[in-house]
Amino acid sequence: MSVPTLLLQIDGQPVRVKAGSSVAAALRLAGGMGVARTSVTGQPRAPFCGMGVCQECRVLIDGRRRLACQAVCTEGLRVETSE
Repeated sequence: MSVPTLLLQIDGQPVRVKAGSSVAAALRLAGGMGVARTSVTGQPRAPFCGMGVCQECRVLIDGRRRLACQAVCTEGLRVETSE
């Protein structure tokens, strides 16, 4: 039995993930470390708590600021990691 997948874009690159995956999981699949953004000093930031408290996974999803750990992937979703 095959698991349904979805196609989305992360920073303009196509990424295929399992249906039901979080955007944070898709970031990890796409870039290894799951880097969501950089701090004001240029340090990479990535999901930390996994439940939306730390806010380290902020990304733009279809043009709106969202938390990657709290957003579920949908077909055609557009994710941007730089704000």
